[in-house]
Amino acid sequence: MEVVSLRKSFFPLIALAIVVSSCGSPQHRSASSVRVPAADGETSGPNVSATTPPATAASIGGGGAAGINVYASTIAGKVLPKLAGLKPLVYVPNSGARTVDVIDPSTMKIVDSFGVGSVPHHVFPAFDMSTLYVGNTASNTLTQIDIHSHRPVRTIAVTDPYNLYWPWVGGVKAMVVAERFNRIDFRDPVTFKLIKSVPVAWRGIDHGDFTADGRYWLGSTEYAGVVIKIDVVAMKLVDYVRVGGLPIDLRLSPDGTKMFVANQGTNGVTVLDPKTLKVEKFIRTGAGAHGFQISRDTKRIYIGNRRGGTISVIDIATLRVVRTWHVGGSPDMMQLNWAGTRLWVSNRNNASVSVIDTRTGAVIKTLHTGDQAHGLTFFPSPGARCTGHNGVYR
Repeated sequence: MEVVSLRKSFFPLIALAIVVSSCGSPQHRSASSVRVPAADGETSGPNVSATTPPATAASIGGGGAAGINVYASTIAGKVLPKLAGLKPLVYVPNSGARTVDVIDPSTMKIVDSFGVGSVPHHVFPAFDMSTLYVGNTASNTLTQIDIHSHRPVRTIAVTDPYNLYWPWVGGVKAMVVAERFNRIDFRDPVTFKLIKSVPVAWRGIDHGDFTADGRYWLGSTEYAGVVIKIDVVAMKLVDYVRVGGLPIDLRLSPDGTKMFVANQGTNGVTVLDPKTLKVEKFIRTGAGAHGFQISRDTKRIYIGNRRGGTISVIDIATLRVVRTWHVGGSPDMMQLNWAGTRLWVSNRNNASVSVIDTRTGAVIKTLHTGDQAHGLTFFPSPGARCTGHNGVYR
């Protein structure tokens, strides 16, 4: 794979991205450091970031280390003591209905539903899991949910919060994926005041995940077939690789040495080295490979194939599909219960949520929800912190 350094300004890169096809073999180049504009209608604040410890040879670029498991705190299936008294609930944002349905997993019944803003795509637990947010992309707002009353308590003006992540190296920040504006907005994690915007030259910036050391975030650009790499301390784009197709969700392997990229266009999973962005393998799964969930024992990764109505189970050690569950519907985003025995799956095109037995792959129940059920979260969930999205815990 040819590697080319990019030493000119960002604007030729934008022009280049427009004419480059998203198909073909993976290509890789690095991006220059750039001066970026403020978000629409907002004034860019200072480039605020606390210093981070010097990177070691083992950690620079985000490679894993021998014996680590980034999901170690999730394996036992126990939540933080401060969350132990909370009743587990499943919050389902319905993008087409402007609502959030609340499901009691013990009875598998919808116990509440409330209105939010326009086109809610995901429900995001906060970094410290002290609250929940709903990203209303078309309304340019976040709806904050109180985790004790399970009801909305505040509306916060935030431009296009399609997705939300929590970089923690150098100080916790909110990282808003503003998909329709082709940019990443770094914000204060409490006030959501803008710190810095990072433009992305490719359309459809979408989902992502952090490297093992937390220094870098890799994200998909759905409509360009590109995976980007952002330094979250410097808050700048530093690298990218073309994988083709329609990349969607990303998830780091437990040992930190691989990044899985779900590709809805190529019907499978691209495996990248998160340090070099070298493509190591392609795993064919099913039509419309879309969203990931790591198993509770961290030995397998589940992927929903949205157009095929199936869920593939990949053995992480061998990088092979070991089971395919024919569950029907349109599996989109997924979450596990505490024990890891039930997989809660939103069916984006079927206005429903399915509950899957992870021991057999059988559908236990399907619940009818609002239109376009999307980025559901099972909350609270095991883990020491939430790194973002609809509930990715470490």
